[in-house]
Amino acid sequence: MAQDSAQQAPPTASAAPARALLPFILPAAVVGVAASLVFVGLSTAAEQLQHVLWGPLPDALGVGRYSVLWMFVMLIATGLVVGLVVWKAPGHAGPDPATLSLTAPVLRPVVLPGLVLAAGLMLAGGPSLGPENPVIAVNVGLATWLGMRLMPRTPGTLWPVLAESATIGALFGTPVAAALVISEALAGHPMEGRLWDNLFAPLTAGTCGAVTTTLVAHPTFDLGLPPFGHPHAGDLLAALVIAPAAAVLGMGAVYAFPYVHAAFRTLRHPMLTLPAGGAVLGALGALGGHLTLFKGLSEVGELARHPDGWSAGRFAGMAVVKLAALLVAATCGFRGGRIFPAVFVGTALGLCAHAVVPAVHPAVGVATAVLGMLLAITRQGWVSLFTAAALVASPGVLALLCIASLPAWLLVTGRPQMQLRPDGAAVR
Repeated sequence: MAQDSAQQAPPTASAAPARALLPFILPAAVVGVAASLVFVGLSTAAEQLQHVLWGPLPDALGVGRYSVLWMFVMLIATGLVVGLVVWKAPGHAGPDPATLSLTAPVLRPVVLPGLVLAAGLMLAGGPSLGPENPVIAVNVGLATWLGMRLMPRTPGTLWPVLAESATIGALFGTPVAAALVISEALAGHPMEGRLWDNLFAPLTAGTCGAVTTTLVAHPTFDLGLPPFGHPHAGDLLAALVIAPAAAVLGMGAVYAFPYVHAAFRTLRHPMLTLPAGGAVLGALGALGGHLTLFKGLSEVGELARHPDGWSAGRFAGMAVVKLAALLVAATCGFRGGRIFPAVFVGTALGLCAHAVVPAVHPAVGVATAVLGMLLAITRQGWVSLFTAAALVASPGVLALLCIASLPAWLLVTGRPQMQLRPDGAAVR
């Protein structure tokens, strides 16, 4: 009987010999360093331009840098200049961002300069999107184009995976995020060999990307919230309530996504859709305040430094406005990603929960709300868990996050995603 069972068991995947993996180290390392430098370069240039546009320039004009007037001027102007790039640049700065996910298509090299310019102007101008999607697309295009020419015998499918892993490692400052995302992607495809053999080259690229970013830019995601010790029953109850509640709010934006996108598409031209989106974003900025502008990472730090600095209603208002701004910016044509704005929404929601019920620890509220929001917006389980855990840097929260992810995932799985097909229908 034991012999029959052994014969019926599926064969174990054979491990690749070391000599088969060694040739991938150098190209993976080069891609990792280059991807990080592209990310840091774009982010630094956008931050310098943002400093000018939202500092010395309005001061010289005698206008308040975060006044309602300047918000409208800057966001409409950003829509105009980005619209001009999308209209005139070769390849129109890439496909409609509403049709893209974190995994980027391989774009032609001629498209990449326009995409870089559109993303940099967007980051500096104030729309509520992050750099991740454009940077991944640029790095995938560059890595594939150069890799296929310099190493034509290497499988062409390798370069996009290396570039995505390297960029994710650079974005989060750690290769762990890249390994989690790639392992999640590999789970849906048949693999040859063992998991760690398949992860070897992407993990190398992610590590080099993360180390380069750490050495050059010194990023950190820890919000510095009050330390959290051992979880108690009340913390478990809070996590089981907050994460699904955040997921439900996020799903509201997901369901509205195709309708808002269709409304902007009726304008039919980027010189109309993007300025119109900028005008709506200006109104939202005036409603929510300057903290609801931009990608949201620095603004999240401002919220975390003053977890008791606003009322529950103010936190809730900022969360709703930021989510609406994310929805508008992602549907009107701005080139950008959705992870960092979603983190701001989740942080504001978590601090709102703490303001309503002071017994809810700020770290628990923030981490579980970010988890639920990211699950709804990205549908990336590992990224959601990792990001939520990295924000609070408290080991005791991790078990709560794993438990809270279960009901939140049940609310989002199988439902429409914040991504559209070319015909405008939501991807499921």
